Amino acid sequence: MVKLGGTYSATGYWKAAFCLTDVHKMPYFTRLILFLFCLMVLVESRKTKRKRWTGQVETPKPSHLYKKNLDVTKIWKGKPQQLLRVDEHDFSMRPAFGGPAIPVGVDVQVESLDSISEVDMDFTMTLYLRHYWKDERLAFSSASNKSMTFDGRLVKKIWVPDVFFVHSKRSFTHDTTTDNIMLRVFPDGHVLYSMRITVTAMCNMDFSHFPLDSQTCSLELESYAYTDEDLMLYWKNGDESLKTDEKISLSQFLIQKFHTTSRLAFYSSTGWYNRLYINFTLRRHIFFFLLQTYFPATLMVMLSWVSFWIDRRAVPARVPLGITTVLTMSTIITGVNASMPRVSYIKAVDIYLWVSFVFVFLSVLEYAAVNYLTTVQERKEQKLREKLPCTSGLPPARTVMLDGTYSDGEVNDLDSYMPENGEKPDRMMVQLTLASERSSPQRKSQRSSYVSMRIDTHAIDKYSRIIFPAAYILFNLIYWSIFS
Repeated sequence: MVKLGGTYSATGYWKAAFCLTDVHKMPYFTRLILFLFCLMVLVESRKTKRKRWTGQVETPKPSHLYKKNLDVTKIWKGKPQQLLRVDEHDFSMRPAFGGPAIPVGVDVQVESLDSISEVDMDFTMTLYLRHYWKDERLAFSSASNKSMTFDGRLVKKIWVPDVFFVHSKRSFTHDTTTDNIMLRVFPDGHVLYSMRITVTAMCNMDFSHFPLDSQTCSLELESYAYTDEDLMLYWKNGDESLKTDEKISLSQFLIQKFHTTSRLAFYSSTGWYNRLYINFTLRRHIFFFLLQTYFPATLMVMLSWVSFWIDRRAVPARVPLGITTVLTMSTIITGVNASMPRVSYIKAVDIYLWVSFVFVFLSVLEYAAVNYLTTVQERKEQKLREKLPCTSGLPPARTVMLDGTYSDGEVNDLDSYMPENGEKPDRMMVQLTLASERSSPQRKSQRSSYVSMRIDTHAIDKYSRIIFPAAYILFNLIYWSIFS
């Protein structure tokens, strides 16, 4: 019994049924012929089904909503190489070789100004660089194509200007997802060549007014091989050749203006070259440095003045205060110089910081002078007390240290030496000297000299409270009027 699987149409059903009849009673040769006939019937039935199924598939007709007008400038006829006849010319030579210089127009669109580095004295810029020139070897005749656009693969087969960035440290053409290069050829042979480039170039900065400074940097373009006799670079639309994005901004600088210039550059070995300049002026934001440098320095100077109101005998209070302010000013100066290049001239911020440091240091020296004069005064008082007979009965230690801060018990021991009006003396020893030697002219002269010495010693702190703030305010007025 032969079993055959599969599905059949109505026409082939009886044929399959015929093939499935009992063939055991037939001769061997007849059975073989019948078996081959059944196989042929099955194969023919499957071919008929496939053709019928394929014929029923209908391609959907496009809707009128998706119809677009064909752009006649994008009609492609044949290979671009054959249309441009690239293989028929030698593009190692410039256009019109042997004739006048070929003019190459340039325009630039600045996409972003990425960073400005004071330490490295450079800037990083991303821009679209476009060249315009005419090469008759690329001219083609076409009634339908107004231009033909290509990517970077065709650039390697034709002549393009060899423009490079003068004083460039690093530069590259963007290649994500493919090389950002575009070439557009017009029927008359005019060519537009555009690239997207990021370049890091040198910028000579002057920090004499830092951080109240303005910097002018320039990006320079020039042909590397062709002199002005072979290639003439020029700005295609003058000042309008430079376009900038309105969103360009920097954290520390305010971009004031962009402008273009051009001039000739001379090299002694090769000759004269056309050079194009992209100039831009930056003005630094001062608010950051006010918070990080000027305000802390000013506060340290004002903190050093606090010692003028502290008792001159409070050595543990005045000495650490002066040392702390001096060390803090040193830290501020070191921090500012660490983020700056090592220039050989003085910057504006150096003037402010070092003058502030001098004010803080002078406040320390002021207390050193007060302490020294106080020590000298006490020594003279001790010598003067030893010469006075009226003080022989008083304990030396108690008379030396009394200065208006003695207790009532100490005052009772010295009632015989108190003045008649009953007021406490500013300096007990001086009052004792005045009471005992009122009738002696020699003692009066000694008294006057001693009193004047006492007043001069106290006047140092008194005058410092006025002189130091006044001098620092005057310095600030002069400083900000000059550098702002």
